[in-house]
Order: sequence, then structure tokens, then C-alpha cells
Amino acid sequence: MTLVVKNLLRFLLILFVQVYILNRIPPLHQFIVPYFYFVFILWLPFKTSKTTLLFVAFGVGFVVDIFYKTPGLHAAAVLLIAYLRPFLINLLLPKEAIEWGSEEPSQNNMGAMPYYTYVILLTLFHNAYLIFLEWISFGSITYFFGKLIGTSLISLLLIVVADLLGARKSKAR
Repeated sequence: MTLVVKNLLRFLLILFVQVYILNRIPPLHQFIVPYFYFVFILWLPFKTSKTTLLFVAFGVGFVVDIFYKTPGLHAAAVLLIAYLRPFLINLLLPKEAIEWGSEEPSQNNMGAMPYYTYVILLTLFHNAYLIFLEWISFGSITYFFGKLIGTSLISLLLIVVADLLGARKSKAR
């Protein structure tokens, strides 16, 4: 299966889970909103060019915005993590990572500590920016930090569960 077809199927599955499962769960609390769709950007191959990454991120965010009926909030948050992703990968990985080609970020490829640092930081950036854009209209700092913590914890839990259920294979480290 080609890389494009594999990633398209992955995107459709992640979008289905986000829109038709996570969006339909009754609210657990006002501070807990499960966002999982941005993991698609996190799992793109290392060698994805910055331009391609930004276009794909905008497309992912735009599609989610259509389903959630939000005017660009998700697109802006996903574009932020797509912009930060290459810098974070360069900080966390040795220069040999450039040679990995179509390898994807995973615990097997990167090691546990760099991978989970990568996932946690980008999840926090995504949720903080998304909630900040939403918070501007509400204005309560308690709401902002409560929702940031609750949403980030549930998102990280979903990513770890997805990692465990669908372990992505690595060629070599």
C-alpha cells in the first residue's frame, strides 16, 4: 500500500472516530472535550516537507471545522502544531532521523522519552491555542486552565490508547 493511500485511510478513520464517536459522547464535564484528530499530523512521516505539512494540516483542520461548525478554530490550532512539528523533531532527535525517510514518529522509532515529549508538547500547544481562541469570548481564566488540563489529559489518553491498539511498525532504529 502506498504511503498516500495509507495516510488517506488513516485520516478517514481518525476523522470518523473524532466526528462520529468522540463528538457524540455526552459531555463528561464542561472542561473535558476529547480531541483526537490532530494525531494525524503527529503521525505523518518524518520526511514530510514543511509546505506539504502545512497544506495537509489546513485541510485536516478545515474538514473538522466543517463538522464542528466552527469558523477556523481547528484549522488554526492544527496549523500551529504543523508549523512547530519540524522544530520539535529537530530538537528531540539526532541528525540520523533525517535518514529515516518514510518512517513515522512512534515510540519504536524515536524512543519512549522523546516520543512522549513530542506528543505531550504538541498536544498542549494544540489544545492551548484552540481553547485560547475559544476563551477570548468567555474570559474566565479558571475556564481556560480547567479546560486546557481536562482536554489535554483526555487527548493524551486517547493517543496512548491508539498507540497501544495500532502499534506502527518501524524498519530500524
